[in-house]
Amino acid sequence: MSPRQSPATAHELQRVALLASLPGETLAKLAAQMRREEIAPGEAIVVEGGEDDRFYVVLTGILAVTQETRGARRVLRPGDYFGEVAAAMSVPRTATVRALSAATVASCDRATFDDFVKPVFGA
Repeated sequence: MSPRQSPATAHELQRVALLASLPGETLAKLAAQMRREEIAPGEAIVVEGGEDDRFYVVLTGILAVTQETRGARRVLRPGDYFGEVAAAMSVPRTATVRALSAATVASCDRATFDDFVKPVFGA
């Protein structure tokens, strides 16, 4: 299994403040469902207006969040997450997220988000 195809680990996800409160067994199950991706500098992970509904956590690297009408919005670092709006509400991407440095993210599909992550938001 290549690093691009390997799942995240519970240890990695435990560093994400949003997920840190999940019980160990739940975190391990979520990690097994999350897909790790290596992102090259300059590569867009999601594009504003796009239709995918994956939820992402930043494992390494620095990412920039921009919107066409509002410009640069914020910088994401390890432990941050993005994609929760599209995953939770089935709406197109509200921003573009691009790697400023080499980065590693882990992502899950909407069903996994609904099962494991959405309850953390209290939704």
